[in-house]
Amino acid sequence: MKNWKRMLLSLTISVGLLASAVPAMAAPQQTSVKVNDETVQYMVGAPINDKGTTLVPLRSTLDAMDVKLTTATDDTIRAVVNGKTITLKSKLTRINGVTYAPIRIVGDAAGYEVRWDAVTRTVLLVSKGGETETVQTGGRGFMWEVESNGNTVYLVGSMHIANDSFYPLRKEFEEAFAESDYLGVEIDISKAADEAQQKIVLDLGTYQDGTTLKDHISSETYTQVGDILKKNGLEANALDTFKPWVVESTLASLKSMKAGYDASAGVDLYFIQKAIESKIPVIELESYESQLGMFNNFSKELQEKTLKATLDNFDVLNDSVDHMAKMWITGNDEQLLELTNSFSDDEEYNKAMLIDRNVGMADKIDGYLKNGKGEEYFIVVGAAHYLGEHGIVKLLENKGYAVARK
Repeated sequence: MKNWKRMLLSLTISVGLLASAVPAMAAPQQTSVKVNDETVQYMVGAPINDKGTTLVPLRSTLDAMDVKLTTATDDTIRAVVNGKTITLKSKLTRINGVTYAPIRIVGDAAGYEVRWDAVTRTVLLVSKGGETETVQTGGRGFMWEVESNGNTVYLVGSMHIANDSFYPLRKEFEEAFAESDYLGVEIDISKAADEAQQKIVLDLGTYQDGTTLKDHISSETYTQVGDILKKNGLEANALDTFKPWVVESTLASLKSMKAGYDASAGVDLYFIQKAIESKIPVIELESYESQLGMFNNFSKELQEKTLKATLDNFDVLNDSVDHMAKMWITGNDEQLLELTNSFSDDEEYNKAMLIDRNVGMADKIDGYLKNGKGEEYFIVVGAAHYLGEHGIVKLLENKGYAVARK
């Protein structure tokens, strides 16, 4: 698998952006809730995902947790847990007469550990210390800390697609996040389904001149695309209107989701959801326009080259993503550096995907460290951006900062 590393980086960077670009590619997947291994049966309403936050019918969910709801008005919930009255502050949503609330806030307050099973798309509520609790250690992952001028920046390396083996995260991540005033991410992918973002994807990712995919790639590559689509129960021409960089990401997304890896379980989206629920401001180091524009500006030759790498390795993509997941869970710096350095053999790809973006992100982080406001920032970007001669860690060290691995 000569090109698996390039394929993995492209996949883990772009899948969260583009998974919703082609809504006809897969049927909507429902989310379910389990309390100590018992599936919650909702007679009225059902769990929904709202920009990265799982909302659940409040009364039914509390009943399943043996919590008695007292009142729920505006942004205040009062309930009785083990004979004790608690008050929660959370934005409530009413849909068709049913009151919905973020499940993470409700579960945490009621004494449950909240987990996500990406394979079955199930929110798991597990009693802390209860007999049914399964011991999980999650992963070591990648985190660094920088302090300067009264400010602190935590640098977290994300894997943009993940599964339940990543969670719960180790306490250092949760503690650093809890102390932070801001969450910084490449882009806020909870907005991926917004009409404005979808328009950007479609404007940049589809042909506007009357041509189609087969006019821009070799007949061999086009045939490979069609064969894979048919094997996955789709029409061979289902992606004809899209450019090669969208086709690559869409195919990789389909394969990774079948293997149990999903952008909805990604490390960055996990923290975005927590920030939304905790009302912590989310700041973007990049933009949808810049990221999608980067892919769109790849040369015709490079777009087909990266698509071909995904096609040639499609049958073993599961093993490749498993390899990267293991690297993240073990926090293996050597493997991460090897992955990052493997892109230096393609100047165009390496410059666009890593070098230029790393400079821009490091400059923004430098600004956070220098603002003198005594603030803490929790920065989550793709893990491949941190190490190496052109990585964010080295760029910050070149600016005079001491960066400590945590």
